[in-house]
Order: sequence, then structure tokens, then C-alpha cells
Amino acid sequence: MKTRSKKRMKVLPAAGILFLGLSAGWLLATKCSAPEESRKNTSEAKFENRLSRIVGDMPGKFGVAVISGEGDTLTFNNSSDYPMMSMFKLHEAIAVCYMLDAGGSGLDSVISVSRSTLDPDTWSPMLKDYSGEILSPTVGELVDYILVHSDNNASNLLFERIVATDETDSLIRIMLPHDDFKIVWKESHMKTDNDRSYDNRTSPLAYAALLNRVFTDSIVSPEKQEFIRAAMEKCRTGMSRIGAGLPEDVYFAHRTGSGYVNVRGEIVAVNDGGYVRTPSGKSYSIAVFVKDFGGTQADAEDAIARISESIYNFMCE
Repeated sequence: MKTRSKKRMKVLPAAGILFLGLSAGWLLATKCSAPEESRKNTSEAKFENRLSRIVGDMPGKFGVAVISGEGDTLTFNNSSDYPMMSMFKLHEAIAVCYMLDAGGSGLDSVISVSRSTLDPDTWSPMLKDYSGEILSPTVGELVDYILVHSDNNASNLLFERIVATDETDSLIRIMLPHDDFKIVWKESHMKTDNDRSYDNRTSPLAYAALLNRVFTDSIVSPEKQEFIRAAMEKCRTGMSRIGAGLPEDVYFAHRTGSGYVNVRGEIVAVNDGGYVRTPSGKSYSIAVFVKDFGGTQADAEDAIARISESIYNFMCE
């Protein structure tokens, strides 16, 4: 394993885990003479014990959802109140590509913007990469900035020029079987009032379902969808989270979200969601959300990595 830094379904109670539709082939690697329901219950208890040992005493709310390559689903604390932070940039990228497809435009379309209209005091690698007063990135470059680098200026610009937050919410809602998410604000709005970050929310399952569609289904034109997948594969932010719990030879593409400290001194969110494919061909989409964490970000990331490792081992048993 990689070395970790030290560091509509049903709403579940904090101590509970619900497995839905898990096939016997996923739950057990070998046949057993016990009745199927008994085997399933045993596996549920085993997994619950694993996860409870990781998050039981953690000072925050953890939510997890996993969708296997066969469509089987497991959730833990699957409520719809987890702040997404920059996780919503995946929704934004999909909506942008959808709008480009609808207008017959490509990712090579150029957007020109004056540097003076951009925020110099937010996370924005784009500002360092472009010189001069007028910046003229392509839409594809802006999508790459939001998915790979989580660039806030690029995100604000795409919401302003291509597809608004409410339009993004509506478009993704059509694509998903789970509508327990909401996108209201862009990054500049949340910077002005940090409490607004609680309004951009999701359930872990809704996010895992979106990931699953991106990597296993067709939602925008093939070239644009492949562009999104490739950008997520290049993302190296938050690699102390889900990625730290995976072997080196596993395919992993993801999007992270973090940030802000609330009035109680808690980290509003430490999140990660991605798609995993093993060398043997097994795959799954996974979303892990941590809300109102009272410890350090490194502690939250370490817990996410251990959750990821446990899920990977469970999937490969």
C-alpha cells in the first residue's frame, strides 16, 4: 500500500451501515453452505466492524458510498447534508460540456477575460500561468484547471460565461437517479460568506452515482467525457485521502473538496470521491465525505485513507 502521511436511498443513523442489493459474488470470494441471507448478514457485520473501528471516535461526521462495477451499492451515514466544497466542480465540468454539446461548440472555444476582474486572493494557479492583462484560455483549459487544480477563478468564470449554478443543478439532476444534492453558490459567493458552503451539499450516494455515470456510462459527447476522465486522472490534490489507501498499480481518478473553518473551530469539509479499477478488472466508484471535523485535516485524511484501504480489501476478497 502507499504510505499515508501521519496524519433515494435511506438516511442512516450515525452508527449504522446499510447494504443494498449486494450480490453474493461480491460479498464472498468463496461459496458457503449457509443460506444467502445469513452470508450477507455476516458480511455486513464484518464490514460494519471495520468501518466503526476507523471512525467510531472521530470528531466529525463521516459519510461513505460505494458502487461496484456490477451496480451493487453500500452506504454509510448517507444523509444529504455534506458540504461539497470543490467537489461540485465535477458537476460544473459536466454541465459545461453538456452546454457546449448543445451549442455545437468544442473545448477549444476561447474565453477572454481581464485580469482585473479575477480574484488575486483565491486559489488560482491559472493566474500564475498566464501573463498580461487579458487572459484568453480555452474552455478546455478552464475545465482542466477546475478538475486538476481546483482553480477557483476558472470555476467562477465558467459559471459566469457558460452555465450558471442553478442551471448546473438542474442539468445534473436530470442525469442522476438520486437528487439528494444541491448547487446554489459559486466559489466567490462562498468566500464572501463561508456559511454558504453548507448550501452546496450532497449525499455520498448521489456523488458516487455521478462518478459512476462519468466512468461507466455516456452523459456528454465521447471526446468531452474522455477529457473529463483524463483530467480527473491527472488530479493530484488530496492524495493523502482515498489514493493513499490504494496499491500503486491501481487506476485511480478523483476530485477532492476541502476548506473553511466554522465558528466552532471545525473543518467544514474534507472530501474525496473517485473511480477505482484494479489490475484484475474489478472496479468501483467511491465517495467519502467528512463534515464538521474537530481535529486536524491530516487526521481526517488519514481516516479517509484507512476507509479506502478497508473498502479496497473488502472489494478484492
